[in-house]
Amino acid sequence: MNDTASRPTSSESACHTPGGKDTVIVLGIGNLLWADEGFGVRCVEAFQQRFELPPDVELVDGGTQGLYLIQYVQSATHLLIFDAVDYGLEPGTLKIVDDDEVPRFMGAKKMSLHQTGFQEVLMLAQLTERFPQRVRLIGCQPEQIEDYGGSLTDTVKAAMEGALQQGVDTLREWGVTVTPRTRPLGAQDAVTIDTLAMAAYEAGRPAADAACRVGDDRFLVPGTTLEGR
Repeated sequence: MNDTASRPTSSESACHTPGGKDTVIVLGIGNLLWADEGFGVRCVEAFQQRFELPPDVELVDGGTQGLYLIQYVQSATHLLIFDAVDYGLEPGTLKIVDDDEVPRFMGAKKMSLHQTGFQEVLMLAQLTERFPQRVRLIGCQPEQIEDYGGSLTDTVKAAMEGALQQGVDTLREWGVTVTPRTRPLGAQDAVTIDTLAMAAYEAGRPAADAACRVGDDRFLVPGTTLEGR
């Protein structure tokens, strides 16, 4: 049997029948505590602060929830993802990947050997034949992901503007009305909790010279780093 022919593609998903109401989910994934790894979450946070969307479009701070995100993938007809992705390009470079190609590119860093990556979540959705009709990944090449407690680098922050515009263009292409926000966003409605919002996070974290973020030489074997342990 031809394995490729037997695997459902995004346009053949058994979960979403033609003519049904679209379910659009905008998902940011990554870890805010590891510098540029937080790109995806920061994009969703900024998107919500700057734009208003119809009530049936859901914004999700996916963080590093792994397998728990399967419910969002399986319920979506259209899934827009923001993430930091190691494409092997210049830091800050944006690259868009669509549909069945997306699982190949997901994630710049897996935090532990037991963590379920988002690649596995997408593949599970394909295996269960509940994969979105359309998937778009807006990924950014990170510059620094080994700075524990660090925020986005200036390079990746600068790339967010282009990523947000690509997100707006994608949603409009999918028939979603996107307008600049005119009403204040209530704290209870924010996708990111107050203490982890960009401004509060950057204001509250200690400087690098006051809190070691990349390993303490007093406790490392000479010639090693955290990355190599």
